[in-house]
Amino acid sequence: MKILFILHYPPPIHGAAVVGKYIMSSKKINSVFESDFINLSTSHTIDEIGKGGLLKWRRYAEILLKTINKCIKQKPDLVYMTLSTTAPGLFKDALVVFIVKFLGYRIVFHLHNKGVKKNSGKFIEKQLYPRIFKNTDVILLSPYLYEDISKYVNKGRVKYCGNGIEENIDINKIRSKPRTEQINLLFLSNLLKTKGIWDLLKSCIILKENGLKFQCIIAGAEGDVTALELTNFVKENGLDKEIRYVGKVSGDAKNKVFEEADIFIHPTQEDCFPLVLLEAMQYSLPVISTFEGAIPEIIINNETGIIVKKESPKEISEAVNFLENNPKKRIQMGVNAFARFKENYTLSIFEDRLISTLSSLKID
Repeated sequence: MKILFILHYPPPIHGAAVVGKYIMSSKKINSVFESDFINLSTSHTIDEIGKGGLLKWRRYAEILLKTINKCIKQKPDLVYMTLSTTAPGLFKDALVVFIVKFLGYRIVFHLHNKGVKKNSGKFIEKQLYPRIFKNTDVILLSPYLYEDISKYVNKGRVKYCGNGIEENIDINKIRSKPRTEQINLLFLSNLLKTKGIWDLLKSCIILKENGLKFQCIIAGAEGDVTALELTNFVKENGLDKEIRYVGKVSGDAKNKVFEEADIFIHPTQEDCFPLVLLEAMQYSLPVISTFEGAIPEIIINNETGIIVKKESPKEISEAVNFLENNPKKRIQMGVNAFARFKENYTLSIFEDRLISTLSSLKID
């Protein structure tokens, strides 16, 4: 089966790009399918995302030409595409979709984001969505995400394939780490309002007022919240001893913040399938997160972590207090989280799942 993969891969690094890199470099996937690849990204750095410029238009033109050329010359049985579902990425991807459809090739979308339902009332999106999704198959990361596209895609054309990540830690080292008197919390994400950074910070105020001894490590690059805004908040609320911002981390530095943590907190307000949760589970960390996107499937409430309401610093603080006051439960949740990761979210399992999913799409 010949497949043309039109997807994102790094740089920059984000969820869809990481998965795209896995697919490109997978010996298992590429031994089953006769694969060819086109990089769908016109941004090569985080700073370029959402911005225009002549260089990006040039890259976009190259994507269109490569799509035409590879479809005509390679004649793929299937075109796999990681479609952006919201503007401006949607507008860029739409022309690629229409070229593939015009040339008569079958297309399957693997959606790593959402927003179709939210934006379907807008004028341009209202014209595009029916045309984009007509007679196409869709791979979703979780059944929890079907509602987002239910207006345009029949359930019979939807398949599910959750993501996975590489296994790269010594779990015995994690399990044997010494426990400190204080509870160690970790937040690892770009500093974005939608990732719940302000909710986390406000919950830390509550935790301190309740007399809890804790240290909260905040790791991630600046986003729509700057490092200065974060540090000013910390100083103004007397949290200098409790909160430490370490900036963007990778490699050994990233491993270290995970190894030193007792609880991982991801109070996101807008997400689809956060890979960082899989990373935390791999480190045997109980996760506090929100009922958003596929998270209720990834995190089993009260078994591998605690799911709280979005935009609720009070519930975050209550969850932390519960886990601090019940150390055996906290540790068991971490053990359960690791087991769930091993059973469902390793890279090898993802590869098998994607191969099965794509193979099930019969060639007309």
